[in-house]
Amino acid sequence: MMDAHTLARKVGEAMFAADTASRNTLGMELLSCEPGRAMLRMTVRDIHLNGHKICHGGFIFTLADSTFAFACNSYNKAAVAAGCSIEFLQPGKLGDVLTCEGAEQALQGRHGVYDMKVSNQRGEVVAMFRGKSAQIPGSVIDASGAEAA
Repeated sequence: MMDAHTLARKVGEAMFAADTASRNTLGMELLSCEPGRAMLRMTVRDIHLNGHKICHGGFIFTLADSTFAFACNSYNKAAVAAGCSIEFLQPGKLGDVLTCEGAEQALQGRHGVYDMKVSNQRGEVVAMFRGKSAQIPGSVIDASGAEAA
């Protein structure tokens, strides 16, 4: 049987390998995936800028939403977003390195609540995101009979 931290790491690796939107299209990096927690990073590039020459809010939202997905699937119980909201607190600028840290606040039955904080390389909070997850049938990886690392 795999311990919870190893399972979460393997789930994160498997999800990231299959997540071409986050990895290839947006250039995100998976920094960590732990039980109920995740951290992703993205550098703001020209392709992310809107008409005001700041990072389009949709890309910041996607960074937070992707982090949310890794956190709520970290137990290897398939989960999807049931709802979410975001507050944009300051703009992301060209060259900023945005890091999103996500943490589970509550998990009861099939539903969880997770908070994401998006910060720039100076530690300034760019956005706060709250997501509600719902578990669905299935798992991310086949962990049956796996050895502990």
